[in-house]
Amino acid sequence: MKAKSKKTFCVLILVAVGIFGYCLWLSLRPVEIIAVHHRGHGSSAVLVRNFPFTDKGKINWWLKNKKMLKEKHDIPQSEKDGDFTVIFWLFSDGYKETDGYDRLCFDDMPPPLNCIDKYRVFSVNHSKNMGISFINSGGIYRMKENGNIVKDVSG
Repeated sequence: MKAKSKKTFCVLILVAVGIFGYCLWLSLRPVEIIAVHHRGHGSSAVLVRNFPFTDKGKINWWLKNKKMLKEKHDIPQSEKDGDFTVIFWLFSDGYKETDGYDRLCFDDMPPPLNCIDKYRVFSVNHSKNMGISFINSGGIYRMKENGNIVKDVSG
């Protein structure tokens, strides 16, 4: 192997290790819950930072943290029939003023800084008919009665 190709190979290895290390660091950061807004009718909005990237990571995070979410944030707040929806929104740039069109605004905060840009990263739904559903960018997953989670291929 020529000296130039060895040098190029070493640089490529260092770049690959750096990228791998950065991805590992991103995946190990804890999820930060910034705020919770209960919207009524069994619906809650949770503003987060550092949410897992993968569908599996998001579902596993919910399963691991659902007890803590109930104890600390009263999530989910179910309707009388047990139905609920919890939507996780990325809280990237903080609260903003309404743009009159596409921002999600919260009635439990005074304007003008009571809105966020809509970047939904995950939601969990429960209904009497469908049971628990997880909605991700990669699709809808359903929890079976035996606890197994399967991707919904009907949509």
